[in-house]
Amino acid sequence: MELMTITLRTIFIYFFVLLIMRLMGKREIGKLSVFDLVVSFMIAELAAISIEDTNVTFLRGMVPVIVLMLLQVSMSFLSLKSSKIRKVIEGTPSYLIKNGEIQEQEMAKHRYNIADLLLQLREKNVEKVTDVEHAILETSGKLSVILKEGKQPVTKEEAGVELRGQHHLPVPLIIDGKVQDKRLEEIGQTRFWLKNEVQKQGYKDFKDIFFALYDVSNGELHIDRKQS
Repeated sequence: MELMTITLRTIFIYFFVLLIMRLMGKREIGKLSVFDLVVSFMIAELAAISIEDTNVTFLRGMVPVIVLMLLQVSMSFLSLKSSKIRKVIEGTPSYLIKNGEIQEQEMAKHRYNIADLLLQLREKNVEKVTDVEHAILETSGKLSVILKEGKQPVTKEEAGVELRGQHHLPVPLIIDGKVQDKRLEEIGQTRFWLKNEVQKQGYKDFKDIFFALYDVSNGELHIDRKQS
């Protein structure tokens, strides 16, 4: 009998929560802000309690979920009407790369490191940081990338030729003032060579450099100065 009760409650709660999520809008599926995420977790937890605890009546289990739905819809409506409320609820986007320069302090604020940035750029099919004009961390946690003019990817059909030769990814040689010796070995260079290259660009010490990326294809070294 208890097993049958749990089964029926599970089926009912499933369709009830599905209805609630639809009433909250498709926005919840495509874009989860911190507020959206908290509400979703709370609804999931309340639904689980309603299924597991047979002593909790359907009415007692549904009321908190309905209240959360009304709160979410109300706050979403208010955020549409007021930019101040929207900033409080959802936060604001942050520039990790602005005008082609990595924003070290902004990355530290969001606990973002170079490896995280490079990973998300690769997921956007962007291999070179130097090709990025702006990289914006949205309130949903996604990274929006705007490439520099003339750096948009070209397809084989557009180019009218096939790509030939071995393809090399850019190599990070300095990260947060620290030389990546293994990376230097990969490209067959030494610290002495790297020292000369950074001095050519006006840097006296590796510690003054936040990020240095070497483009194997053309031999260019891109440097971002460490912010004070």
